[in-house]
Amino acid sequence: MLPFSIELKPGLPITEQVIFAVKKAVVAGQMKPGQSFPSVRVVSQELKINPNTAHKIVAALVGEGVLITTPAVGSVVAEHAAGDRQQRAELLGADLEQVVVEAKKMGLTLDEVQAGLAAHWKKLGRK
Repeated sequence: MLPFSIELKPGLPITEQVIFAVKKAVVAGQMKPGQSFPSVRVVSQELKINPNTAHKIVAALVGEGVLITTPAVGSVVAEHAAGDRQQRAELLGADLEQVVVEAKKMGLTLDEVQAGLAAHWKKLGRK
């Protein structure tokens, strides 16, 4: 089982989708610094993608400093903070866009969407 969740969508490059999902999991704190990352083979098998694509994903994450690869240990999540506010806001952008599209399809106003968001925020006990 992968330590991040992803629903692959047609029309978007798989590599970009997986890299985004991993970054989102790290920034959200779902994947902790020092946590093992699955091998290229496991990523390939779990996502049913070509091993070369899985290798490109891991190499890109290492190149961006999200993962560190150590001989005999494998890949682990790099020691970073959970992401600054700007990084977390950027990762939320796609989800917010989806909410806006759905709200507009339903004919909701901005005030109604903000009220709904505020209600959910309070329900989860956030300030």
